[in-house]
Amino acid sequence: MAMRRNDLMPTPHAYQLPLFPLEGQSGELGPPVTTQPGLRPDASLASAIGAYADHMVRKGFSANTINAFRSDLRLLSRFVGRTTPITRIATKDLLDFLKYLREGRGVPCSPKSYQRRITTLKNFFGWLAEEEIISRDPAAPLINETVFSPLPEVLFEDDISTLLGLARARRTDSESPDARPYLLLMLLLKTGIKKSEAVGIALDHLDLSRKDQPVVYIRYNNPRHTRKERKLALPVDFAEVFAEYRAQYEPQTHLFECTPRNLEYVLEGLAEAAGLSKPCGFEVLRMTCAARDWQAGMAPDLIRQKLGLSEITWRETGAKIERLAGPAL
Repeated sequence: MAMRRNDLMPTPHAYQLPLFPLEGQSGELGPPVTTQPGLRPDASLASAIGAYADHMVRKGFSANTINAFRSDLRLLSRFVGRTTPITRIATKDLLDFLKYLREGRGVPCSPKSYQRRITTLKNFFGWLAEEEIISRDPAAPLINETVFSPLPEVLFEDDISTLLGLARARRTDSESPDARPYLLLMLLLKTGIKKSEAVGIALDHLDLSRKDQPVVYIRYNNPRHTRKERKLALPVDFAEVFAEYRAQYEPQTHLFECTPRNLEYVLEGLAEAAGLSKPCGFEVLRMTCAARDWQAGMAPDLIRQKLGLSEITWRETGAKIERLAGPAL
């Protein structure tokens, strides 16, 4: 009798909560001090943030970007005061705010977060100046220096062999065979796809018509991300493992019909059983895939396309992969 797992994703709600708590709602920004539309130069920072939120939604910014900018501007409103008129915010106030983020907040601020917060300030005040709501842009003098984060973690070949061995053992367990750990691990090591892309794989995105050359199509519903869509080769034994997995889990529409967190638990369980001292998550496997492809002689631009990265993002990521995969100094 086929085994049915009970970790299916819950049915999504038919509505979406508003991204920005504004009129009549409680929140750390609270209701705007002035009403919209039509910001005046003497408008409060809270009102300007609300107007900028509407602007980002109209322009089709991603939810992740909106949430990140919202968080950054919330910190600014706490620092200078949410009722402060936007015309009274000077470059010195922004420099003091950035120094507070680095040294006075008591919470670590990673290089990437710091760089993003400068970008938020420049975009926000640049928009106010462009709309002629303020006569000068106090964020214009801020220098958004390129910040490089540390080299990413990757798995070594003996780590990979141990993990694959454990996953195979679970696949062929005589009492409770489970093909999912091996299917997930082999998929990520071969394709280097992100967690969101793995969760988004529909069954009709898999082309297994040629058993020796299986492929998966990575697709996006949002037209803004169509440049990331691509066709990737799968491991040669994927069809065989998938048949076992399908009999066990009975997926109806998607390859993985569970929460992303469930898939993280699968990887964490393998790493714990293997006794690894390093993480074994989606990003580690993604970078491991890229480093192995580099070592195997794949052209750098093909690796970039395989990962679905833009040329700008690839500048930093590619340099890191080259350092990880290149010969020791």
